[in-house]
Amino acid sequence: MMYVSVTNGTFDVSAMDTIRTLFRLQSEADYDLVIFEFRLPRIIIGAIVGFALGIAGAVLQGVTRNQLADPGILGINAAAGTAIVLCMFFIQGTMKGASLLSVMTMPLFGWLGGLGAAFLLLLFARHRGSLDPQRLILVGIALGSGFGAITLYVSLKMDPQDFEMATVWLTGSIYHATWTHIFAVLPWVVILVPIIWWRSHALNLMQLDEVTVTGIGVNKDRERLIFLLCSIGIVSACVSVSGSIGFVGLIAPHIARRLVGIQYQYIIPACGAIGMLMVLVGDFIGKTIFAPAELPVGIVISIIGVPYFVYLLFKARK
Repeated sequence: MMYVSVTNGTFDVSAMDTIRTLFRLQSEADYDLVIFEFRLPRIIIGAIVGFALGIAGAVLQGVTRNQLADPGILGINAAAGTAIVLCMFFIQGTMKGASLLSVMTMPLFGWLGGLGAAFLLLLFARHRGSLDPQRLILVGIALGSGFGAITLYVSLKMDPQDFEMATVWLTGSIYHATWTHIFAVLPWVVILVPIIWWRSHALNLMQLDEVTVTGIGVNKDRERLIFLLCSIGIVSACVSVSGSIGFVGLIAPHIARRLVGIQYQYIIPACGAIGMLMVLVGDFIGKTIFAPAELPVGIVISIIGVPYFVYLLFKARK
């Protein structure tokens, strides 16, 4: 999919020209501009975001023991987006010409917003001292609506041109990806994903009932907090560079479980690969099928994800 994306588009590039340009065997301004400035950053961002969102979805479904949980449905995407829009409005002051410092600090603001959403989730979704999966979904939907309203209100206070760009960004788009955005999101993924995979055995144990988990000596509250903080970190970093791309974290774990089983040491890398494929395919469809106009990747994935989510709801009722 990366090969198809880098060679196809409004300006087609042959395989040999791509190889020569990548390995600096030739240096032509047109090829350098298309590959290194437009297509490669977009492809790499799409791969990183899909990889991270797929893993975050698997972790959240494991922690909550609810197969309908994902960062978008639980309101984490919306909260991170609200914090980042506030950062844009009050600190950057403009959507254009973002400095390296402002781009690097946006994931931190997103992490704080996601942390606030997680705190509210844990506060309102507890029932008789334990996390109620059904209440978790309802609280997440409510939080997503509330944070979405705040984001819209702040966006309306922006300049018209900035508001238009913010609206496109919030629908989930990577068309503006640059190498700076890659450097902003990469440290979060490189640090937090290995921590999640290293502790994946705890996710396996947490699928047991609460009494059994406590009886075998697992500190479930500490493990849930670690997984939640790691998931919020990578989701917030992704939202800061790509906006809110929903349903990747919902669909990827379901496909992964059908492919590799229920052991999380296998589910986590499988979810990462499936998430990468979903975002890259969605972005390629969005930029080619409606060319010269572009459809944000978040909308393409939502078109696929909404029917699948309805299917899962009906399946859960049986």
